[in-house]
Amino acid sequence: MNNQRPISSDDEHRVLQFRPRTSPPSPAVQRGSGTVRPLHEAPERLDLSRYEQPRSEPDNFRQRMLANIAALAFTIALTAIGIWLAVNIADLRRTQDCVLMGRRDCVKITTPHI
Repeated sequence: MNNQRPISSDDEHRVLQFRPRTSPPSPAVQRGSGTVRPLHEAPERLDLSRYEQPRSEPDNFRQRMLANIAALAFTIALTAIGIWLAVNIADLRRTQDCVLMGRRDCVKITTPHI
């Protein structure tokens, strides 16, 4: 397959300077005997400082780490229980299918090695 690139000149490549948009102050317009102001005025800048609250006491790093470790242990235990339950349900289903087909030796009997 033939790869052809379009021929480009230096005139096609131009770097544009982008300036942030700023809204000019909304002027009041005189109409008839009254002054008309626009419905939507420029909103104030959104800032996270309005959500900041002074803390009564400093962060307790040790307590946070213990809570994280407890949450991790709970998640691991819940996952292990879920896997164990899925394996047991699959084994039970296999045994039940075997019995429903009319076979006799469906349950595995384990014997200790002597």
